[in-house]
Amino acid sequence: MNLNMHSVESLVAQIQGLSGNIGELTQLRSYLKHCDDLLRTESTRLAPLLTELDPSVHSLGYLYILEACTSAPLSKDQANELVLSIARFINVCAAEQIRLAPEKFISICKRFKEQVVLLDDPMRGVAPLLTSIRKLQSSTEQLTTLHPDFMLLCLLSKCYKIGLSVLEDDVFEIDQPRDLFLYCYYGGMICIGQKQFRKALELLHNVVTAPMPIISAIAVEAYKKYILVSLIHLGQFATSFPKYTSSAAQRNLKNFSQSYLDLVNNYSIGKVSEVEKCVQINKDTFESDNNLGLVKQVVSSMYKRNIQRLTQTYLTLSLQDIANTVQLNSPKEAEMHVLQMIQEGDIYATINQKDGMVRFLEDPEQYKTCEMIERLDLSIQRIMMLSKKLTTMNEVMSCDPSYLGKVGRERQRFDYDDFDTVHSKFNI
Repeated sequence: MNLNMHSVESLVAQIQGLSGNIGELTQLRSYLKHCDDLLRTESTRLAPLLTELDPSVHSLGYLYILEACTSAPLSKDQANELVLSIARFINVCAAEQIRLAPEKFISICKRFKEQVVLLDDPMRGVAPLLTSIRKLQSSTEQLTTLHPDFMLLCLLSKCYKIGLSVLEDDVFEIDQPRDLFLYCYYGGMICIGQKQFRKALELLHNVVTAPMPIISAIAVEAYKKYILVSLIHLGQFATSFPKYTSSAAQRNLKNFSQSYLDLVNNYSIGKVSEVEKCVQINKDTFESDNNLGLVKQVVSSMYKRNIQRLTQTYLTLSLQDIANTVQLNSPKEAEMHVLQMIQEGDIYATINQKDGMVRFLEDPEQYKTCEMIERLDLSIQRIMMLSKKLTTMNEVMSCDPSYLGKVGRERQRFDYDDFDTVHSKFNI
């Protein structure tokens, strides 16, 4: 069957006539599904049809035709035009219509992402892809399959703050497990770029400990960055895994990260010279992993950790003594490190410029200001919300047939195991 004038008129008429209410749209979706193979076959001849449709009114039909048009290979000029067309459609399309064919909408959004990357202009895709996520989501708690693509564009274009705004959303619904891995990995990298190491640790931890039947390259790369960020932010790294980590991760992640574990061992010694020696030995590995910049931050953080240790022993200390103790080149360099740590709230101290002495102070926070009370109140509200959400999820899970079936099978297996143990022990 070919796309002739009659079938073109029929297709446009159906789209224009069945875009009114949900009943008509459901009927239109069935019609478009029936025509899907035909649309793909005639993809090169469909572009003129888009001019006869209003993307804000006929979003579902427009989506099917636009998706078919994007399936063919494109030249650079055509790619530019395609990016403009998809961006315009994303901005004006009706969310309730595109949600009737989410796989089609996701398809054109992913093609859009690919094209802006190929055109070496990822910033063009950030705002439209954020809009597409919001239109596709049933709530901000849903992680769509477009989230990783959006995070990648934020990374490539260095639009970190826009990425952070999405990372603030709590996620409780996930379309595909792989989406969570990529979302948390890219999100962790965005947080690293903004030096929000606590949030980065949380996201990378999710990748490392998430259920996985086999080890993935994403988990390996996340584990390497997880080690480095732990050293920078916490000054230590626990090589043991939490109990809920998958057996695949526990068995294999360390095997792919030996250079990083060597760095952990040298860091724990507390000598900058040992850490620098380890970095030099493994420099090629760190560089090929694109982690050398982060490794350099690990080395720099050692000075901070060593200065923090001094605050636990001394009340006052000269800048010269600090420089000697933590292996800095001069009192001036020690002063710069101390000033930066004071500014970032890592230590509380004053510097007497006249005699070059540093006086270490106690934390001045009394936890009774209006700002602190407001922060505590927000934390309590968040904990209450999470508790309520967990209770609801537990109730839903306890009624899920597949979960109950699995629990029943596990319980039956353990019952037999217990019986065998007792039988063997008491010779019954």
